[in-house]
Amino acid sequence: MRAHVFPGLVLFCATLVASVSALAQAPNFIAFESGHVRPMAISADRTRLFVTNTPDNTLEVFDITLTGLALSARVPVGLEPVAVAVRSDSEVWVVNHLSDSISVVTLSGTPRVTRTLLVGDEPRDIVFAGSPVRAFITTAHRGQQRTDASISAVSGAGDPQLITPSIGRSDVWVFDPTTLGTTVGGTPLKIMNFYSDTPRALAVSPDRSTVYVAAFKSGNQTTTILEPMICDGFQPSTPCLVDNLSIMPGGNPGPGTNFEGKRAPETGLIVKFNNTTSRWEDELARNWNNAVRFRLPDLDVFAVSASTLTQTASYAHVGTTLFNMVTNPVSGKLYVSNTEAFNQQRFEGPGLFGGQTVQGHLAETRITVISGSTVTPRHLNKHLDYTKLVGESGFDATARNHSLSTPLDMAVTANGQTLYVAAFGSSRIGVFSTAALEANTFNPVTASANYIPVSGGGPSGLILDEPRGRLYVTTRFDNSVKVIDVATKAQLAAVTLPNPEPAVIVQGRPMLYDATVLSANGEASCASCHIFGDMDDLAWDLGNPDDPVTNNPLPKNLTSDLEIAIGKTLFGVRTPINGSDNVNEFHPMKGPMTTQTLRGLRNAGAMHWRGDRATGHFGSDPLNTTLSFNNFIVAFEGLMGRDGIPSAADMQRFTDFQLKVQLPPNPVRALDNSLNATQLRGRNFYVGTRPSDGIDIPILGGLIPGDTAFNCEGCHRLDPAQGYFGTGGSASFEGITQIVKIPHLRNLYQKVGMFGAPKVNFFGAADTGSTGDQIRGFGFVNDGSVDTLFRFFTAVVFNPQLTAGFPILNPDATRRDVVQFMLAFDSDLAPVVGQQVTLTNSNATAVNPRINLLIARAKASFVSKELGGATKECDLVAKVALAAGMTGYLLDATAGDFVAADGTRRTDAALRALAATTGQEVTYTCVPPGSGRRIGLGL
Repeated sequence: MRAHVFPGLVLFCATLVASVSALAQAPNFIAFESGHVRPMAISADRTRLFVTNTPDNTLEVFDITLTGLALSARVPVGLEPVAVAVRSDSEVWVVNHLSDSISVVTLSGTPRVTRTLLVGDEPRDIVFAGSPVRAFITTAHRGQQRTDASISAVSGAGDPQLITPSIGRSDVWVFDPTTLGTTVGGTPLKIMNFYSDTPRALAVSPDRSTVYVAAFKSGNQTTTILEPMICDGFQPSTPCLVDNLSIMPGGNPGPGTNFEGKRAPETGLIVKFNNTTSRWEDELARNWNNAVRFRLPDLDVFAVSASTLTQTASYAHVGTTLFNMVTNPVSGKLYVSNTEAFNQQRFEGPGLFGGQTVQGHLAETRITVISGSTVTPRHLNKHLDYTKLVGESGFDATARNHSLSTPLDMAVTANGQTLYVAAFGSSRIGVFSTAALEANTFNPVTASANYIPVSGGGPSGLILDEPRGRLYVTTRFDNSVKVIDVATKAQLAAVTLPNPEPAVIVQGRPMLYDATVLSANGEASCASCHIFGDMDDLAWDLGNPDDPVTNNPLPKNLTSDLEIAIGKTLFGVRTPINGSDNVNEFHPMKGPMTTQTLRGLRNAGAMHWRGDRATGHFGSDPLNTTLSFNNFIVAFEGLMGRDGIPSAADMQRFTDFQLKVQLPPNPVRALDNSLNATQLRGRNFYVGTRPSDGIDIPILGGLIPGDTAFNCEGCHRLDPAQGYFGTGGSASFEGITQIVKIPHLRNLYQKVGMFGAPKVNFFGAADTGSTGDQIRGFGFVNDGSVDTLFRFFTAVVFNPQLTAGFPILNPDATRRDVVQFMLAFDSDLAPVVGQQVTLTNSNATAVNPRINLLIARAKASFVSKELGGATKECDLVAKVALAAGMTGYLLDATAGDFVAADGTRRTDAALRALAATTGQEVTYTCVPPGSGRRIGLGL
């Protein structure tokens, strides 16, 4: 048979090739690793199942059949959909995590998006509750939409106050689904704020009158003591007078050397608040109240009246990382799946020389029961004996067969007697008697016989279909939906969802999460700390006294013998750098370090705050990112407690996967990628000619070879063409007790919430005094001990001098400007990526300016190494339901019109005109450059 060639398609392809030839070849898929929250919903009549297909940016609609599931419709929504909720028989709402939007999907006629609601940054969950019914959506307390002029009159909208103490960082946007408003992104009734960090899950009481809101990474009342507040010399029983003339209880607990006898560097110290004694205490129960200036109330879950939209209760100490919530339909008790981190425990490795280790005991898997005002955590893996490590007498190698890891979604039977929980890292569903769970009488060893194994890996969402005796399970590793017979535990059916992810992502993902194979006890995984490949917002002291000192091959600033000698004098460093004053060493006892994101690593060079993964199992290289990530292989044994390390091939799969995962766009920077006046002044200083750091003493002349003073950009490189967004791979001496790598700066806005610090000589900022309740226990720099960016910029290395440092005249004004630039720092993706809007037959006046903005950004030049170099800020796609079905268009940025998959074209005006017809709403989405043909046209 002779193939038919459509002339329009040939012309389109030729035009596309011509337009792309002048630009970079961007990848057609960008991975973000957004975590599922509520990935499935079932219709009230139980005839349809709705599933978010996260990598494909669609809502899958299935008819529930006698044998399983049959695809009924596939609806394009926003980027990275992670939750879905049913509003009515004819409407469902989808939460788009990367698009900061809600897709309102009608099921009448051609299933399609009829309205796009714009909300705060990184929305995660949605529920409907109350009478009249309202929609509740969790978001971070930031994002471009909350400051949009169109909602300035809405209670709770406006400036997120990122530099203001005692501001809740958790928002819930509330909409009236019957009256969405005529503004560009819909008009919420209210934006509610809660005193916690960014939220994740929601739940509703059985009578639908109360909504529960949970923080995501809420912390555990731990913080890091500033290193200058700790007595020198590793003498824990010898108090001393420190910089601010207060008395501290002693030095670090030690040991003061590693097993080789080589002196360790002086570092900060992690302490935890003891609610019984009202003291900040370390492992020796010493009182560090004189070193901490704030309180952490650790509020985790909040109750809200769905009718009055007011907070009615709060619950503390629920968990460190809270994943999902569900209510018991009979008793009304609330169940919260969570993990509790043990970051106050020091050291990885066998714990021989140091006398302790956190190996295998990173975070306990729990379900916390909230009943009335009582909060009762239940450890699901209480059979584990964390005191026994692999190879030691008494270690039970079979214990992991009964463990659950990373507990996500839950479901409870209608009679309230049985709870199901998806164990994402265990490829199984935990099954518990709610009575036994609440009373803590369950035995995991025997209860595990009731657990349900799930094929595919990564169970993330559950829907219980009791009339059919089924459990529907989303499995993220293979991007599928499984149909399980709850009585027999047999898999009845499996539906694989379309997945555009490259094979290296699919194959490598289990290495991040799988605790059954990659840990000794079935609970620990890399994701225990790197939540969905990101941070846990904690610091950990994962030094290893049983490891040797190794070589630091990184290129370094300000580390010649003369520079070190002068710098130690100028900056008041009292003890040997790195413990030995050898700048080319990595001492294994590094002290507290905050968990760094595993996203956006590919161009960052050596890993860890010091860059110490540059040297390791697979060799040593100062800038080789792949080698550095592969060198993490030792953590499976030393930290997760696995019996031996994975194979080199498995580790390479992990590396190939993780280095493709990217950070999201910056939610503080304007959507048109511009800087406001304050941010621009900060940037001008950052890239300006005046050195801000270093040793600038003219009398020394040429005595010191090389550069001795740098502007901000001279250290924190900003070169998108090279993939440098704060780091170029070098390390530096910065007046502290260790040589640290110069870090990237793309996610500083995520670290806001710790306010309050004592005065120390290294910083010029004053003692804050008591600041009262705050959100976070960890802030900025490597150990999280610095509360604000402003305080960091008062470090002695930035002191105003005649020719260096911040300006002599009004330096604080420039510091504040640079802080604002830091929060809006450049990233691999433009701020507009993910943004979308829907044009209807009634909102053109409000929406057309936003469409104009999206078109302008799709034509605007942009540079990003991750996107191949010179490109545009986004590809603009449009979706509309026509007589032939759902049709996609891609903006030809050169010609200015929109092209369909078959090559036909519509002008901008003609495409907008389609929306004048009822049922032909046009949804525009700015997608990552290179993804437009796939997402918009299916090519």
